[in-house]
Amino acid sequence: MGAKAVRWMMTGAGKPMVPMEFDIGTPGPDEVLVEIAGCGVCHTDLGYYYDGVRTKHELPLCLGHEISGHVIETGADVLWYTDRAVIIPAVIPCGRCDACLRGKATICPNQKMPGNDIQGGFATHIIVPARGLCVVDEHRLAAAEIDLADLSVIADAVTTPYQAVVQAGVSKGDLVVVNGIGGVGGYCAQIAAAMGGVVIAIDVSDEKLAAIGAQCAALTLNAKTMTPRDIKAAIQAYAKQHNTRQSEWIIFECSGSKAGQETAFSLINHGATLAVVGFTMDKVEVRLSNLMAYHARALGNWGCPPELYPAALELVLDGRVKVGPFVEKHPLKDINKVFEDVHAGTVKRRAVLVP
Repeated sequence: MGAKAVRWMMTGAGKPMVPMEFDIGTPGPDEVLVEIAGCGVCHTDLGYYYDGVRTKHELPLCLGHEISGHVIETGADVLWYTDRAVIIPAVIPCGRCDACLRGKATICPNQKMPGNDIQGGFATHIIVPARGLCVVDEHRLAAAEIDLADLSVIADAVTTPYQAVVQAGVSKGDLVVVNGIGGVGGYCAQIAAAMGGVVIAIDVSDEKLAAIGAQCAALTLNAKTMTPRDIKAAIQAYAKQHNTRQSEWIIFECSGSKAGQETAFSLINHGATLAVVGFTMDKVEVRLSNLMAYHARALGNWGCPPELYPAALELVLDGRVKVGPFVEKHPLKDINKVFEDVHAGTVKRRAVLVP
């Protein structure tokens, strides 16, 4: 293409990101060039920027892995994507290795993650492999009155908990506890409710709890004013009062905090499932034997295989999962201020940066 584009580059932990022009170049045979509509700010980005979590690609690096946009140029082998609106998977598997061929794309050793393995989405343009792109029907998008930029959050904040909910086997009547109602947890609660679960939401923000309570949560609990034991007792009381399951709770830990993980583990009961969705570098001390004693299970959750993206997108397009009320858009040029505000906790919705 030959035109100039701009990336906002991280040059060191905590240092202001700086705009850098770059030559867009030409996509390879199985690649596409995407003009970015929006890129969400994820907790993972904050980990790289503030907490010293190492990226696989050396610095300087453009962060950002929640990306939506329009394909404006394709390689010779993927012409079908020309002029399509797309969501770029947050983790792009190779599709050829043993893990991928056995349906385990999330542990593909050759996977590429924008903003970690390759240059990311806090930019005007990006070239990525075409494999796994999720095509968006723009007629349905317009009918749903959703901006393409808002759909950037599907690439992680929606699809990651979608995979977690599918993996945990949530079905009608299950008592589901979502701990941490941030960008990922809020969508986790909505997805679990869409699958028929009775959702109980836990957070330390009354504002977030009120928002998710109005959307889908049957009960909200503020962990700031309750001990883990109090929380478990409140859930038990709710289950008894409403004749829902006293055992086999499905618990999603989405806070990505030490306190949140400790609380989530303390909620394990007979036959429970603990799905760890949030990430923290902090170590947690737990009695692992509780999994044995309660015949419970713990599940990890890395990204989401691209083949699940269309089903997650469908939940959004048909209105069962709302993205608009939980997203706020900001100009890409304000990236440093937005990172500061998200890190400080003053941004209560998922921030999406728009070039």
